[in-house]
Amino acid sequence: MAGLEVAAITPVAGSFSNVLVGKVLQVETHPNAERLHICQIQISQEQPALTIICGAKNVRPDLKVAVAIIGSVLPNNFKIKKAKLRGVESYGMICSSSELGLSNESAGIMELPNNAPIGIELSEYLELDDNIITIELTPNRSDCLSINGLARELATINKCKLKSPKFSSITSGCKDTFPISISAKSGCPRYVGRVIRDVNQSAQTPLWITEKLRRSDIKTISAIVDITNYVMLELGQPLHAFDLAKLDTKINVRYAGTKEKLTLLDGQELQLTQQTLVIADQSKALAMAGVMGGEHSMVTDATSDIFLESAFFSPIEVANAARSYGLHTESSHRFERGVDFELQAKAIERATELILQIAGGTAGPTQEVTNKQYLPTIKPITLRKKRITHILGITIAADLITNILQNLQMQVEENQEGWEVRAPTHRFDITSEIDLIEEIARIYGYNNIPNRKPNSKLEIRPTSEKLLSERRIASLLLDKGYHEAITYSFVSLKLQELLQPEAKPLALQNPISQDMAVMRTSLWPGLIQAVLYNLNRQQSRIRLFETGLCFNKSQDELKQQPFLAGVITGNIYPQQWGVSTRTVDFFDLKGDIESLFSLTGMLPKIRFVKESHPALHPGKSTKIYHNNNVIGALGELHPGIKQKLDINTSIYLFELDFNYIRQGLLPQFNAVSKYPIMRRDIAIIVDEQIPSEQLIEEITSISNELLQDVQLFDIYQGEGVEKNKKSVALNLIFQHNSRTLIDTEIDDCVAEIVKQLQQQFNIVLRG
Repeated sequence: MAGLEVAAITPVAGSFSNVLVGKVLQVETHPNAERLHICQIQISQEQPALTIICGAKNVRPDLKVAVAIIGSVLPNNFKIKKAKLRGVESYGMICSSSELGLSNESAGIMELPNNAPIGIELSEYLELDDNIITIELTPNRSDCLSINGLARELATINKCKLKSPKFSSITSGCKDTFPISISAKSGCPRYVGRVIRDVNQSAQTPLWITEKLRRSDIKTISAIVDITNYVMLELGQPLHAFDLAKLDTKINVRYAGTKEKLTLLDGQELQLTQQTLVIADQSKALAMAGVMGGEHSMVTDATSDIFLESAFFSPIEVANAARSYGLHTESSHRFERGVDFELQAKAIERATELILQIAGGTAGPTQEVTNKQYLPTIKPITLRKKRITHILGITIAADLITNILQNLQMQVEENQEGWEVRAPTHRFDITSEIDLIEEIARIYGYNNIPNRKPNSKLEIRPTSEKLLSERRIASLLLDKGYHEAITYSFVSLKLQELLQPEAKPLALQNPISQDMAVMRTSLWPGLIQAVLYNLNRQQSRIRLFETGLCFNKSQDELKQQPFLAGVITGNIYPQQWGVSTRTVDFFDLKGDIESLFSLTGMLPKIRFVKESHPALHPGKSTKIYHNNNVIGALGELHPGIKQKLDINTSIYLFELDFNYIRQGLLPQFNAVSKYPIMRRDIAIIVDEQIPSEQLIEEITSISNELLQDVQLFDIYQGEGVEKNKKSVALNLIFQHNSRTLIDTEIDDCVAEIVKQLQQQFNIVLRG
């Protein structure tokens, strides 16, 4: 619940009993077996020594060992009994660490420190009545990759006092230093080093350190390496020791050179890239920074002088190197998540203290090179009281919040709105106000935050009766045999420019493919690709429509507009016996569009004006107007485009501004007249360039309550009609709501209509 998930709890050792600390008094070769030894083992001052047969090579007088006496039970229920080996009786067993479940393998019997008290239970002496707690950390909690970090968390959560390791700065015993320079300043903002001379590399690592390392699943190697690993576990700062005698002139943190190679501690030889951060001397690379040391400068049994390193490396640099070479080490695991950038000097002092205590030697002064401009910056964060209450849904006392933040080692200053907070250097993950609120909730306790159902004021907003639903529009098109298509918003730049050469589509920075390189400015590219896909699969009759957003740049702004588009090709009806086969034409599609506008009652306000469009046939295209606004286009696909796309059939398309289609008129009730209607037909000769639609609009504009409707029923050009003229036949429908009309009234109305048309269009009545 605190964010530190316990994955497993396992005993630190196998289960055993009656295993005591003993001392080897005497070792003799077995008379009947050269590889066996007859040992005299003291387990008590009051009892005589036990005779125990042992085959280990490392058994020797004065050695403190782990002795399983008769009656002892070792792991896997292995019971110790009196035995006779080659004629000599044995009264126990000298144990190895693997036999006690302390390790998976061992080279010989377990060697205990000289100060181990004889006769004490081994489990008591090694404090084996304990468990290993395995914690799975999220990548942001690098501060808990150490015992001190975990203790810091537990102290805060449980309101306990933190007992951090206490150590003081080491007084220099000599003045020896080794020059340090940093060429890659951003990759290594801080580097701390120290020369330590005359170390005893044969010194044994104390049992308390080896046990800590074993329980943390780290192998013991040598006193110096074990100490650096111990400090890493204790404080969270990885360190590395170089053999000083193998270093040339100076240390330089830089990027690898061209074709530079490095042999690592595990024997791998790597060809380094120029992006790899390395620790080098004057002549060669010594280690991969933050990941692994090199074989050439490693500490060996012959080492007497060391150069101890403690640095802060850029997390990104270490992560890139570790992933590039497929390496993952305890060091890289910490560096790539972020190490406290104020910890380096403390860690090197702690490691020096332990080295001098265990391996002896003389330490030189601490050397430090820091480029502060490249170190992480801790910026103040404003934490608002209202924001805490809004996010958590509860009010927490201000004093408690201050206390939580201070216990998390944050710098806190109260202000009128709340607090000004600075995160500690070990908390890389805290960068914003919401991070602080998460910390407060975590420490306060999620279980202390009550469960509450969401409380929201809901209101039903009115929907205008004038607004037609998208579902109703789709239903009409489905009834007319269309299928709804859903295409990508990303289209081919080539196809987009082919259909709309004047458009400037928004290019994607990282397109999936060349066919999806720009944002569409029209729905046509996607629909045409869908038609091509179907035609290539022998689907000859195709009717598709799509609603979706199109994206157009207007200065620095990207406008998203909803459109409705459709495409038809093939026969007007599916193949059947009842009607003759006919392919679709311009007027079939125009009729479908008129049906759409009829849903809203807006059809009388819609005009189809013959105008060209770059994607449409010059003689079979029109733009659609609502009042004086262009709201769409309709026509046959341009022959040139069909040729480029290798299309051999006629394709008709339309595209409409979806917002205009949805806007309708509120239906109003009018009483149905019970009186008969009167009809008059007129045929007029007019210039062929004048659309019939204009004639009808002019007639309906005449203020006459008797005229109810005007219908076009014939257009004729040919014999009897002058060239460049056409004959238009119109049906005029008259009716009154309260009386029956008489012929003279109708004749007067027709005369008025003819006079108006003569004045506006110079028409002539056809006899």
